[in-house]
Amino acid sequence: MPPPRGFTHTTRPDGTVVVLHHGRVAATLRGARAAEFLAEVDDDPQEVMARWTGNYRHGNERTAKNHPRNADRR
Repeated sequence: MPPPRGFTHTTRPDGTVVVLHHGRVAATLRGARAAEFLAEVDDDPQEVMARWTGNYRHGNERTAKNHPRNADRR
């Protein structure tokens, strides 16, 4: 699976963090969640932003659907 890309983030003067994916708002974080995100984002920004926005599972859905454990969920 290719690494995530296209994510950027900005911090507003009030401390709110806005995460964008290809120019569209993917998440808005405030308060403690914004502080936690900013502390973590320096490690690997694209991976962290993908995880925080929930945009990180793409590509494996078909494989998971065909797994025997998920057979009764079709």
